[in-house]
Amino acid sequence: MADPDLSWFLDTAFAAVAAFPEPFQSGARDVVIQVVDWPPEDILADMGIADPLELTGLYDGTPLPFKSASDPAPMPDTVWLYREPILHEWRARGDLDLADLIAHVTVHEFAHHFGWSDDDIATIDRWWE
Repeated sequence: MADPDLSWFLDTAFAAVAAFPEPFQSGARDVVIQVVDWPPEDILADMGIADPLELTGLYDGTPLPFKSASDPAPMPDTVWLYREPILHEWRARGDLDLADLIAHVTVHEFAHHFGWSDDDIATIDRWWE
């Protein structure tokens, strides 16, 4: 069986967002979701990540608590999902459904949109243990 394509990943991410309860669903409405095979080199360099397999997703934008009507963002907030690193993690773990992993990465990146730090997320998310 071939690996799911970018479109399948995107549909899976949209399904995860559609399952958000209110007020999170309305707060997520204007965020763009993009799925590409690999994270860009400049992003990896900016984040100090040498191995592109270590970055499965990224939130690019201004978190909701820091938005200001007097300082609108020039670009829409975007959640990026990186297909090849997600597939690599899925294969390496071997113990979970790919759709569940995509949903998890999607929720994690949207948590940043809602203003949560990685430490905040780690407090309630035991996924990686």
